[in-house]
Amino acid sequence: MRLFPETAEWIRISREWLVGLASSLGLAPVVGEAVGAVVLMLALFGLCAVIVMVLVYGERKISAHMQARLGPMRVGWHGALQLIADTIKLVIKESEIPSAAERGLYRAAPYLVFVAGFLALIALPWDRGVAPVQLNVGLLYLLAVGTPGVLGILIAGWSSGNKYSLLGGLRSAAQMISFEVPLVLSLLGVVMLAQTLDLQGLVAAQARVPYILLQPIGFLVFLTSAVAETNRNPFDIPEAESELTAGFHTEYGGIRFAYFYLAEYVNMFVLSMLGATLFFGGWHGPWLPGWFWMMAKTGVILFLFYWFRWTFPRLRSDQLMDLSWKVLTPLAFINILVTGLVLVLIQ
Repeated sequence: MRLFPETAEWIRISREWLVGLASSLGLAPVVGEAVGAVVLMLALFGLCAVIVMVLVYGERKISAHMQARLGPMRVGWHGALQLIADTIKLVIKESEIPSAAERGLYRAAPYLVFVAGFLALIALPWDRGVAPVQLNVGLLYLLAVGTPGVLGILIAGWSSGNKYSLLGGLRSAAQMISFEVPLVLSLLGVVMLAQTLDLQGLVAAQARVPYILLQPIGFLVFLTSAVAETNRNPFDIPEAESELTAGFHTEYGGIRFAYFYLAEYVNMFVLSMLGATLFFGGWHGPWLPGWFWMMAKTGVILFLFYWFRWTFPRLRSDQLMDLSWKVLTPLAFINILVTGLVLVLIQ
């Protein structure tokens, strides 16, 4: 397990203190590795909260400038503390459960959606040799852990006892499953070039040439599919305020709604960082530290998410499915075929 030096030191001190406490109580054999895992999870959860605060504030300000307005200005310098005020409001806000809801599933759905993005964050590389957890099949792991998010949204829509929520959940299931196919296919060209599923190895393979230059079609398919996977405009069919009031999370409020909100931005950050890792060369860059280049490249893709949201109108459901199955999936297969032919000719 490779960690940031500061985080590793903090985890070590916390773990020694907790293990010492457990030893005095006769519980040391039970605590052991569990303490380190719990502390790591808490540290990553705090990181998620900070990331979401930065992303939401950035989106509010960028969209405001696109629309010739100021955005949040009241709380803190240029509205920098607005997200803290919003968080306090959501935490203390009353969270009712509809009488027609399936109570157990209704409660579990927001956390299931959030866990998918949270687990993906664990394997992403931040710098050379620096990742919360180092996996030799990191790309496969990232693609696998996203599945619970689809189930969580579908469960949220069905368990709410609201027909608008149910329609939103069904739309989400169709959309996310459909766009997951071209998203996965768009990454196969990169894997064919690098001959590895290790995220550190995929970045190392781009030391000379970033794969955005060798896989432009793959990146366009990946970016479009990533926007659809996160239910962002113009693909916000599962929410569609003008049609479904708020879609699958219509009946959610307070802290449960906050987890849906948190999950959207965490997933957006994860996919942006994955795009920077696979197509933009990750931490490779001149002069400045590797983590700076990773965050800068991730920021470029995040800006595209923001730009798309305030530029394109929402697609209809039939247009959405046509885009996935008739445009993006064939393009992804063509990209795989061309990549394979080029590799054979070179060899």
